[in-house]
Amino acid sequence: MPNSKLIIADTEILRGTRVTINLELPKLYNTPTNLPIRVIRGKKDGPIVFVSAAIHGDELNGIEIIRRLRKLSILNKLKGTLILVPIVNVYGIMNLSRYLPDRRDLNRSFPGSIKGSLASRVAKTFFDEVVLRCDLGIDLHTASIHKSNLPQVRTNIDNEYTFKLAKSFGAPVVLHSELRDGSLRGTAQDSGVPILLYEAGEALRFDETSIRIGVTGIINVLREMQMLPSVLKKKASKSPIITKNSNWIRSNESGMLRTIKALGDIVKKDEVIAYIDEPLDDDVYEIKATFDGVIIGKSEIPLVQEGDAIFHIAKLKDLESAESKLEYFNDSAMDESEFHELNNEEIIE
Repeated sequence: MPNSKLIIADTEILRGTRVTINLELPKLYNTPTNLPIRVIRGKKDGPIVFVSAAIHGDELNGIEIIRRLRKLSILNKLKGTLILVPIVNVYGIMNLSRYLPDRRDLNRSFPGSIKGSLASRVAKTFFDEVVLRCDLGIDLHTASIHKSNLPQVRTNIDNEYTFKLAKSFGAPVVLHSELRDGSLRGTAQDSGVPILLYEAGEALRFDETSIRIGVTGIINVLREMQMLPSVLKKKASKSPIITKNSNWIRSNESGMLRTIKALGDIVKKDEVIAYIDEPLDDDVYEIKATFDGVIIGKSEIPLVQEGDAIFHIAKLKDLESAESKLEYFNDSAMDESEFHELNNEEIIE
């Protein structure tokens, strides 16, 4: 996309500059509210990419990923433009809530309308001022409340371009994901802006491994797009686990949940992965894997009702290869980084 002149919200961003812009949003009662974005424009023209987080107001990992990302000196060599939006749902963050005050899900409200609900109006501002100006978006998420996700990139793996970028990200799993009506990814793709969705960690929590994979993953994608210089001495790497299918295993009883398998564990069909106990009885119910795969999401709360989602399992054929890949990616995330700024960060426990 040619971007010799870049203007956002009546502010021109010149080559080789960094600008913070506050997009005006509807007031929260009588309090002025803004959507802050940081625009980093390289000295040379190139693609425009946005990185967004906290579309759901209780998903915090992405905020820290963007904070660490924007401190990296390698961005001084950026070709093109990077638009960072650490908190899209500013209303949800105030209440530690996934939703907006009107109880709507911002990620089901795109492309939005200036005459619609509060969620719709926020979606309209973000979509028009940020998304439609870009060639690619990277949207950062965690699991929903009381659940956690193994670091994974979700995209349409039948799309050669996004599949290539998803693999370059460097998360342990790339999962094929269908589009949903009203979602940022679905609406953006319809408008010609592909989106990579990074899912990792738990709502209302920081997870160091997820954060480190996220920061490095964004840099990897920018390098793949030739927006940043490539590594001079590239170390050997493994390709991620690629899977087209995944399913949630649900509770068959109500009670107290004892999970005996963790995120990233390889499981085989009919293997026991959890138990449900009756609080006042001796009855114990087994939860078994219904197919071979890897656990990419799980419940983190021991109270369950019949029908609750407990484990999200991605289907696999080659379990042995998958296990070695998972070990590689987890170890690599905690290795010393090529970026001294990341090595100087204190590890979040």
